[in-house]
Amino acid sequence: MTQATPHKIGFVSLGCPKATVDSELIITQLRAEGYDIVPDYDAADMVIVNTCGFIDEAVTESLDTIDEALHENGKVIVTGCLGA
Repeated sequence: MTQATPHKIGFVSLGCPKATVDSELIITQLRAEGYDIVPDYDAADMVIVNTCGFIDEAVTESLDTIDEALHENGKVIVTGCLGA
């Protein structure tokens, strides 16, 4: 039987220490379910961007990062407090 290749996930974490903790929890769960976390958009099957919306500069950084991930990869999941 051939074993399936694990999906590769690019992950970007932006914002405060709370967002960092959330990112670590998400990454831990993804790894537990067999996903590989990769360092760049090109090697990823999809990208997760954990955003911050607390201050204007963080909103701008989040939107820029989402835009970059969309252009570089095309498959993006957005999470975090940007839309909160």
